[in-house]
Amino acid sequence: MKNFAAHITALLAPGDVLLLEGDLGAGKTTFTQGIAAALGVKKNVNSPTFTIIKEYKGKYPLYHMDVYRLGPDSEEDLGFDEYFYGEGISIVEWAHLIERQLPDEYIKINIYHTGVDGQREIVLTTEGDRYDRISEKVMDFENISD
Repeated sequence: MKNFAAHITALLAPGDVLLLEGDLGAGKTTFTQGIAAALGVKKNVNSPTFTIIKEYKGKYPLYHMDVYRLGPDSEEDLGFDEYFYGEGISIVEWAHLIERQLPDEYIKINIYHTGVDGQREIVLTTEGDRYDRISEKVMDFENISD
């Protein structure tokens, strides 16, 4: 998962938004740790379940959000726009819970358990031309096992 994250990170730029969905324990936070490592983040990266948002310094700022504790379609204003249109890369776990607050363009990464020897299935969907191009380049990456 971290190799896959590092590959995607090489294609990202400030202002990019990644939405992470999938099974509990499937690797969403592990994926984020891979992004952080590729950005040169030195701090330990863990899920911000209780704080909602954690910021990390690296090549670009990394904004890691876990909105699991927010209600479906929460209207609570936590200033997500400042992150989504900011100077860093935003990663949102359980993004469907704040669907109405999401930007129009993003790459969504769904991670699922396959039930076979700890293997994962990763499904990418995109909104926006830039993310379509990123997805095409990601599809060329064959070795995503760690």
